Amino acid sequence: MAVAGHPLVLSLIARDGGTSVRTRIIARLIETALLVHSMRGRLRELRLKDEFCSHFALPDEASGVGLVEAARGALGHWIKICDDRIERYQIIAPTTWNFSPRDAAGIPGPLEAALAGLDTGGRGAKSAALQHVIRSFDPCMVCTAH
Repeated sequence: MAVAGHPLVLSLIARDGGTSVRTRIIARLIETALLVHSMRGRLRELRLKDEFCSHFALPDEASGVGLVEAARGALGHWIKICDDRIERYQIIAPTTWNFSPRDAAGIPGPLEAALAGLDTGGRGAKSAALQHVIRSFDPCMVCTAH
């Protein structure tokens, strides 16, 4: 929503910075509302009797990239096919980007930046505040980390 220039999200980022849990959640709520509205038009465009799957022959050699903005962030797939077989395949999921370590310039990843200075009230990993921040990036991660 920030990249799209949504005024409320930009205002919240300007006021609270780019690491606010509240801003992230509000941006997701706005996007959900916009998607529901957009889906009405897209549903009208569906042609249920039309063919929906393209058939093709797998090439002996090829490479491909698939990039999409998923619910939690950027998702990328890279593939290379040689001699009619997958030679290399890589996926980078949103959690990889969001939970990334500091980069070569020492700039922290998004989660680390959001956790910096967080008051856990002496509860450490058991802090609800800590869990809220982590869940705002990835709702499954808190349970996974337990």
